[in-house]
Amino acid sequence: MAIPTSMKTLLSGDVVEWARIELKESWDPAASLKTVCAFANDLDNWGGGYIVIGVKEENGRPVYPLQGIPADRIDAFQKDIYAKCKLLRPAYMPIISVETYQNKQFLILWCPGGDTRPYSAPKTMAKDNKERIHYIRKASNTVEPTDDEVKDLFSLANRVPFDDRVNHQAELSDLNITLIQNYLKEIKSSLYEKTITGDFAEVCSDMNIISNLPEYVKPKNVGLMFFSMEPDRFFPYTQIDVVQFPEGLGGNDIIENTFKGPIHQQLRDALQFIKNTIITERVVKHPDRAEADRFFNYPYAAIEEALSNAVYHRAYDVWEPIEVRVEPDRIEIVSYPGPDRSVTQEGLKNYRVSNRRYRNRRIGDFLKELHLTEGRNTGFKKILNALEENGSPRPEFETDEDHSYFISRLYVHEFFLGAKEQKRSQKGAEKELKRSQKGAERKQAILALLEKNPSMTQTMLMNELHLSRKQVQSDIKELQQDGLLIREGTNRNGCWIVK
Repeated sequence: MAIPTSMKTLLSGDVVEWARIELKESWDPAASLKTVCAFANDLDNWGGGYIVIGVKEENGRPVYPLQGIPADRIDAFQKDIYAKCKLLRPAYMPIISVETYQNKQFLILWCPGGDTRPYSAPKTMAKDNKERIHYIRKASNTVEPTDDEVKDLFSLANRVPFDDRVNHQAELSDLNITLIQNYLKEIKSSLYEKTITGDFAEVCSDMNIISNLPEYVKPKNVGLMFFSMEPDRFFPYTQIDVVQFPEGLGGNDIIENTFKGPIHQQLRDALQFIKNTIITERVVKHPDRAEADRFFNYPYAAIEEALSNAVYHRAYDVWEPIEVRVEPDRIEIVSYPGPDRSVTQEGLKNYRVSNRRYRNRRIGDFLKELHLTEGRNTGFKKILNALEENGSPRPEFETDEDHSYFISRLYVHEFFLGAKEQKRSQKGAEKELKRSQKGAERKQAILALLEKNPSMTQTMLMNELHLSRKQVQSDIKELQQDGLLIREGTNRNGCWIVK
């Protein structure tokens, strides 16, 4: 991967501040690894920094003519850099680039702020060293942090959610201007006019969906989720699967529909499909009054809120789709992982949840602008109100002790369930009656044979009546329990007495 700027630009100091550049004559593991750690920690959110190897410095400025690195040392330096950077905890690797400038070769280590801050490096390169330091940058220096600065580092890790991080694998061209225009027009933003006459990158910067470094323009994850035609290129399985089980989970008939694209569009498409295909209305007329009763198998507002919340709160760095499972008596919306630790299982059972932290604040902001969610802990109330108004059963919300998944479970209105269950019960009763009649006939046949020949064995009964051993044993056991058959003597020499 190439660095987002050039040697000429770096050494000019006009675009990238000198405090973000470290000039080294040669690769020095003891000093440079600490600087890599400091840039990765990026305490002041500068965007990391650069280490330029092969340039002598004086008062923080390059000395000309530039020194460069001998060609036979380039490979050895790179190998040692990779080896030494493995000592950083957690894992972090800068982007290393070999640059040719003024007919000489240089190594540039680009160290953007890491996603899993804070990072630590060994205090010394000694083999017996066990002390690790969370190095930071202060002005142009790499230093050990104070206790308060260490606290700031740890809190900083919680202030950069996944949806607001810069995506280093994407380009500005991955953002679609038409999607951005449609969004801004829908929310009636004054920024819409700027998309027609202004600079595209400037519009994206105003929307805060790209990085703000002048030498490094990259989309943020939230921008790719909403304004990329194929967000699943960057976040695999960013999709909604609607899976129908018309015959229940044990049936052979399964209907699957997958919705992809920008996350707000796939949400709308999935909801429209559910509205047109899954939701059914029934009208019950009464002879004594003009007004008819209207019921839905599932109220649309409840499904809309539950699915919107799943899109809002799922983790997009977890490669699992949102799944809507439609069974004859319920709809389950499954997403990964589960809610924040502040949400308890007891609270879910009582529908009392006050989430103190939101996983995707930026996603929530966009969904709110589109009126697809509110994000103020009102989801449960809207679902409950919609179900109650429709006369539907109360929902269930489920997670496990590890908060590894979340299920919103909505049950079908009993009016729709009743007719199906009645048919099932009737068929089941008929089958049970037939089985009972066959069982009674078998028992009568067994009693008749044993009355004629009390010494018959179970094998003889099997052969005579063409039954299995299990059927004979079961029927004899029931006849004995009912007092209709008694065994006298041993199994080998005894006989049967029919009462």
